[in-house]
Amino acid sequence: MGIVSPNSAKTNVSMAWPDRTARATRLLAKRSVISLLAFLCIHPAFSQKYGPDQPKLSHEQWHEDLNYLVSELLKRHANPFHLISRETFEAEANRLDARLDTLNSDEIFVGFDQIENSIGDGHTGIRIPTDAPLFPVAFGHFGADYRLIAGAPVPDMSQLVGLRLVAINDVPISQVEHLLMTLTPGDETPPLQYARATLLLNNGMILHGLGILQSRESVRYTFATDHGEMRSLELRPSLSKDHADWVQVTSSIPLYRQRPDDGFWCTYLAPSQTAYCSFRTYADLDKRSAELFALVSRTRPLKLVLDMRLNDGGDFDLGLKYLVEPIKRSPAINRRGHLFILIGPRTYSAGMANASHFREQTNAILVGQTIGEKPNSYQEARDMTLPNSHWIARYSITFYKFTNGKENLLKPDVEIPESWNDFKTGRDPVLDWVLNEKNAK
Repeated sequence: MGIVSPNSAKTNVSMAWPDRTARATRLLAKRSVISLLAFLCIHPAFSQKYGPDQPKLSHEQWHEDLNYLVSELLKRHANPFHLISRETFEAEANRLDARLDTLNSDEIFVGFDQIENSIGDGHTGIRIPTDAPLFPVAFGHFGADYRLIAGAPVPDMSQLVGLRLVAINDVPISQVEHLLMTLTPGDETPPLQYARATLLLNNGMILHGLGILQSRESVRYTFATDHGEMRSLELRPSLSKDHADWVQVTSSIPLYRQRPDDGFWCTYLAPSQTAYCSFRTYADLDKRSAELFALVSRTRPLKLVLDMRLNDGGDFDLGLKYLVEPIKRSPAINRRGHLFILIGPRTYSAGMANASHFREQTNAILVGQTIGEKPNSYQEARDMTLPNSHWIARYSITFYKFTNGKENLLKPDVEIPESWNDFKTGRDPVLDWVLNEKNAK
């Protein structure tokens, strides 16, 4: 029996998933590794994990969960067919329903999440279960390459960090990437899709569910040196939350990746007369913004920098109230060449909205890379719990329009990419450009 309707179950349509990456020393190492991991967390679907792992359900219960997911998603989402056609969506849902009895729970999770991601917007997807097994490595995406940027201190790890990932369990990285892209939002930009896919390269549940691993409990990564020499690493999941002794590719931490547990913090960079603020979250923004304006009043900086490159969202009304509007009313700050907003692919949701507000309502110069989320898109996520697996499915309820440009993109005024060489040496070319005295006018 078809999950949507008898007619749609008979439709012979194959969904084309998009082709869419000493104590002081010890403390510094710990902060650096945590910073690398925080650098990769860009969305609550990944940075906050909910729900049980590997639920033991009957075939009937799995079918019930799938039917609930599909029917409720179509009722609750603001516009489920803004990217995919109803016919294609229903055909894929029925195809999954027909295979459901032959799949393990990891494959079912992947199938459910592919259904959600086919809707297209970045706020629609399934939260990863809390106890999904993670292998003790971290990756970054640079250009066409995925690089190992940190890992647990297993033998040879110090020789492996920095190398290119070329295969997982003998599956070429190009094929791995193609599979992972089916778990990214199909109607967002490639930089956001690559960032999402990169987060999943150490996830045993996802890699097993995609058929890349035979078991979620073991993995073999194959790396290539810059000279083409191949090296392998076999790992099992780690239960440890302590990354203090991890081996990392760099010991030099740029400012924007420091203090990862602090969602909003400021400092004064005296040599360039710059007040720098890392703006990642909206918690206690009323108090934190007061600290910012106190710093500005005390130091009277030549430049003010709000770094939003790792801002993964919240309530943009708070950003308007406590940052955008007060800065707009301050002639000492709101001057071209004196106010800079740093953005990138990981500037997300409310962060993206407030970056747009700064552009439209102030004299800010936006510097960095194009934001990954499309500014005119479906957002304002809500959660629903599947009845048997208790997995958390998300869906968008509102369409927002944050740009009137011909392109549905929020681009910086000054585009400055971050290269692999920048990352491994700890250099921040975006902030370096802003701190260059000649940029002030």
